[in-house]
Amino acid sequence: MEPVHPTSSESNQTPPAIFSGKVQFSGKAGEFFGIWIVNILLSIITLGIYSAWAKVRTYRYFYGHTRIDGHSFDYLATPIQILKGRILAVIAFLIYTLLSSLAPAIGLLFAIGFLFLLPWIINQGLRFNMRMTRHRNVRFAFSGNYGDAFINFVLLPIASVFTLHLLLPYVLKRIDQYMHENISYGNKPLTVNLQGERYYIAALITLGVAIGGLVIFGFFAGASALTIDNLNTQNFSLSTIVVPLLIATLYVAFLTLVGAVYHSLIRNHIFNNSEFTEVATFDSNLKAIDYAILLFTNVLAIIFTLGLAYPWAKVRRAKLLASVTEVTIYSGALSLIDVAQNEQSSFAEEAANVFDIDISLT
Repeated sequence: MEPVHPTSSESNQTPPAIFSGKVQFSGKAGEFFGIWIVNILLSIITLGIYSAWAKVRTYRYFYGHTRIDGHSFDYLATPIQILKGRILAVIAFLIYTLLSSLAPAIGLLFAIGFLFLLPWIINQGLRFNMRMTRHRNVRFAFSGNYGDAFINFVLLPIASVFTLHLLLPYVLKRIDQYMHENISYGNKPLTVNLQGERYYIAALITLGVAIGGLVIFGFFAGASALTIDNLNTQNFSLSTIVVPLLIATLYVAFLTLVGAVYHSLIRNHIFNNSEFTEVATFDSNLKAIDYAILLFTNVLAIIFTLGLAYPWAKVRRAKLLASVTEVTIYSGALSLIDVAQNEQSSFAEEAANVFDIDISLT
């Protein structure tokens, strides 16, 4: 989709641009590998306590190497903040697990109660993440409320089940709209204009790719099995190694392609239809095939190096996403006011991590 640009009447009121260019990511796999391996070792030695420091070091590395107009991002959270929130979240999770095992009825009540707690956890997690992000000495903020979060993250997904998930693209659109339109940069809210039909188109394209991928996957899996059977008749015992490996590789390729198609279409739509009025506009041109190849090779590299290629894969992904993202900054950015409150709790964010809730933004 073409990026949204102001009309002629609006452009007369738009302040002059002071920067227009791609996001720059200068991180290097070798540098991050050193940080990553130390994080792993110290987290193991300290029985997970150091993981709070590991998270902050990782965030600060990627934020610090991501630049727009020569200005990098800052991650402001401290390890102690993360550690306190993580400890509380783990305690809450352990209590839930213990009660569920001892008294399933109580566990069920907790599960129902968790549905009502979920919107608060998501809101607080997003609020913490935004508040701890800064660019040009101005912090981001999140202003979502419980009622809207409950509708978008609880009621609508449940309703989607009763429509055989035909409502799912609309639900995903509502979730993305909610998460992004409640973001502000300083005193400027993010204006977002997402279109439901784009989500249905993305879903149909992804479904078509999935069906085509399944057909190809089935064909090659069957052909591989026949080939190995023929080899086995010639006393080659390869089926127990080659067939599972080939099928697993094809399956990974299939999943990465399907995920890349949907993510690229939706990411482009969100970026191209969002702006901080008189402050910044965005363009994204992420191509599904490029993203699929990157994800697939990343997964293979991680598998065949027993995880040691993870830093390389993470840096590659960050570089690709930065290279397809363009930002135009207007002079209004020079007069922004930092209005983010200096709250300290990270409990909700860590609770979201413990309970496996993905609240990351596109």
